Amino acid sequence: MRPFLPDYELVAPRTLGEALGLLAREPGVWRPIAGGTDLMVLFAAGALPFRKLVSIQGIPELSGIRVSAAALTIGALTTFAEIRRHPLLEREFPSLSRAASWTGAAAIQNRATLGGNLVNASPAADSPPALLVYDAELEAVSASGARSIPYRDFHTGYKQTALRPGELLAAIRLPRHARDCRHYIRKVGARAVQAIAKVSLAARARLEDGAAADVRIACGSVAAIPLRCLQTEAAIEGRQVTPQVIQAAQAALAGEISPVDDLRSTARYRRRVALNLLAEFLECLGRPAAPEYRA
Repeated sequence: MRPFLPDYELVAPRTLGEALGLLAREPGVWRPIAGGTDLMVLFAAGALPFRKLVSIQGIPELSGIRVSAAALTIGALTTFAEIRRHPLLEREFPSLSRAASWTGAAAIQNRATLGGNLVNASPAADSPPALLVYDAELEAVSASGARSIPYRDFHTGYKQTALRPGELLAAIRLPRHARDCRHYIRKVGARAVQAIAKVSLAARARLEDGAAADVRIACGSVAAIPLRCLQTEAAIEGRQVTPQVIQAAQAALAGEISPVDDLRSTARYRRRVALNLLAEFLECLGRPAAPEYRA
């Protein structure tokens, strides 16, 4: 069923203060929209449940990439094309750069925003596994102030987030402490590009006296939310990468994920592929670095 345009209202505040004031006056009524690459699909299908939309696309405070000695801060309106082209992101956070290159075709990458990808809260989204392994922190803002949310606590359930009524996601902060690590990210889908992930896995770690250290593992499309795999990390941390450790890590991962059968894949396939990707990362961790696995 096609949408009926007069049923919808769209406003475009010029400043962040105007937008936050509107959200504070009518919390839960207005739905923020940025690139619109997810919401407009629902709109075109006549399935968009929100009738009042506030465009935040032109608000300058939510854009740009800022670099400091401690962190790299990405404005929520930064597009995937901007992320993919940023030299420091490519060098220090290569898994995020690679995920950005997977997010749709060039037209989508030029429009879709990192903040929108997170707030849409799909467990199959491309950027969350990379942000989880990079210990990202989010800045949420409202008319009453700002607060920080560890990204691992942001997704509270399927399509649900920790954002409160009246809040906007303003920025994503990446601590610059992963520069000596081996980086890994893989996405498995029906096609190499322009496909929703059946399974994705991101990881980082470094070798310290022959043992794995600072291990981070995250998966997509294997649970109701993008999943940081803490038990799997514990099975690897501080150990040399042996076949026995790989098997123990796979057993831990099998207990943490909860894939489902759907139109794109089966739970059995997703589980097997996730375990295989984990083994591939760990095997590569013990070998001389290849360009695709190391910054």
